[in-house]
Parts: sequence; C-alpha cells; structure tokens
Amino acid sequence: MERSLAKVQINGEDLIAAWQTNNNVTVFLIEHLPADLWSMKVPGLPQRTVRTVAAHIHNARCMWIKMLGARHGITVPKTVDVRRVNRSTLTRALGRSSRGMIQLIQLGLAHGGKVPEAAWQNFPTDLVHFLNYFVAHEAHHRGQLCMVARQLGYRLPSEVTSGLWQWKKRAEK
Repeated sequence: MERSLAKVQINGEDLIAAWQTNNNVTVFLIEHLPADLWSMKVPGLPQRTVRTVAAHIHNARCMWIKMLGARHGITVPKTVDVRRVNRSTLTRALGRSSRGMIQLIQLGLAHGGKVPEAAWQNFPTDLVHFLNYFVAHEAHHRGQLCMVARQLGYRLPSEVTSGLWQWKKRAEK
C-alpha cells in the first residue's frame, strides 16, 4: 500500500514553544534534584558527578550555538564550570542558552527552515531534525540524572518523575 505524505508548513512559533517546554522540563528537574545528590559521583563513571552531567546540558547548548550561530551574530552564552556550578547558577545559565537555541531556530526560519551547517554535525540541518536532536539529547540526560539518583539511593518523588512528563503543564510556565 502506497502512502502519501503531506508536507506540513513549519510554524516557527510552535517550534519555539516546543523548545521552551523542553527547557522548562530540564529546569524543572534541575530545580528538584536533592542538594545532597549534586556532588555525588555517577556510578561507574567516577570522573562524573550529578553536577557535571547537569552542567553538560547547558555547555553542549553553548557549543552548538557557537558552531551554528556565532558567525551569524548570535551571542554565545558563557559556559559554566562543570565542577563548581550550583543549581541556581545553572538554572539561570539554562535560561540564557535556551534563548540562544531560540535564536538558532529563528535563524533557521529566516533561512528557509534550515540552520547553517557547522564544520562538524551529526544531524540534518532542517528545523524539525534540529529540534528533535536537541530535545532527545536533553531527554537522555534527564533520564540519566533520574537513574543516577535512584542508583545513589535517592528515589525522586513521583511529583518530580511524573512532572517530567507533564509537558502541557510545563508549557504553561
């Protein structure tokens, strides 16, 4: 059976709203990680801590903003020190890098629905793939943080773990 796939017009406001919801979910988790957990080592990866995994999310955004957007005038947010950043500093930094990601989406919208190519990248440049790639990256690390918390004996409250799936609620934030 042959399928016909209709081409859907990209709505920039919807892409930006979806990104903002993803950012809200990431910030929600960071804000709800127990303070005692922040400096604990990731089992099996003694060079990593919960803090370094959480900080990596922001720093990875900064790297991509630099590679894709700096030459187009997008300001690259400062990275955070993965060994020293605290929760409140990281949540503020995530706000800055989220704005940079939104500027990349806007840049892509201004260029026919594609972000510029970087010297190295492992995703197609169309905005749908771009958004999916970065949401998947952050979802991976959110899941990693929840798993590490449990491995370290911190069972996150169901309000937190189920809250990660409350995208309608996070979209309203």
